[in-house]
Amino acid sequence: MIVERAYAHLSSYDEDAWPWSVPCVRQLLDEGLRFTAPVTFLVGENGSGKSTLVEALAEGFGLDSYGGSHDWRYASSRGKSELGERMKFDAASRGRRMMTSWAARKGFFLRAETAWDALDREGFSPDSVSHGEGFLAALRGKFLDPGLYVLDEPEAALSFSSCLELIGHLDRLAKEGGQVVCATHSPLLTALPGADIIEVGEHGMRRVAWQELGIVDHWRRYLADPHAYLRHIVEP
Repeated sequence: MIVERAYAHLSSYDEDAWPWSVPCVRQLLDEGLRFTAPVTFLVGENGSGKSTLVEALAEGFGLDSYGGSHDWRYASSRGKSELGERMKFDAASRGRRMMTSWAARKGFFLRAETAWDALDREGFSPDSVSHGEGFLAALRGKFLDPGLYVLDEPEAALSFSSCLELIGHLDRLAKEGGQVVCATHSPLLTALPGADIIEVGEHGMRRVAWQELGIVDHWRRYLADPHAYLRHIVEP
């Protein structure tokens, strides 16, 4: 493990103002977020705050909020988020070395909405490949060394088979000393054996087993009988 716990402290804050109005952010302020496995998935509905959390984690570690590797120190003009500015870590020995030495720091922040520009900056020539191929090229070329790797909905650009390749990359990275935090909607990715799954929502944050996830139940039901869902959505 590189990061054992993430936390942020504010002497006071307005619970009605974003991001402090988001339940998972308030829980982070009150309790922190402890990491218990090399791979952690954050799962929740749109607007639940999982992307807010992963962005702040990346920023707290010194990764560009726009996306990219540790080699780029704020290549974009975008500043840190309010939460990212306050993010702190309890780190293992390797993590402490990375936090105190830029040269020792390794990691990558891959986010779906800015990946095209970030991949171009990293030298993966996205104009000559598909979005998904660019993602996979980054995984093969940058997700190598022990470090902190943060992903925000990487499945958005990937096919079923490419998601399986991503699982293999994350598994190898974890076994070789890396740590991964990934926000996702994918029941495929979250099935990675040994991963820690945190469900984010109105309740804040809670750990759940894969088979207890709402997205897993919905996908099972939908694939078994799509009409049971679509009859409420598609007009006859």
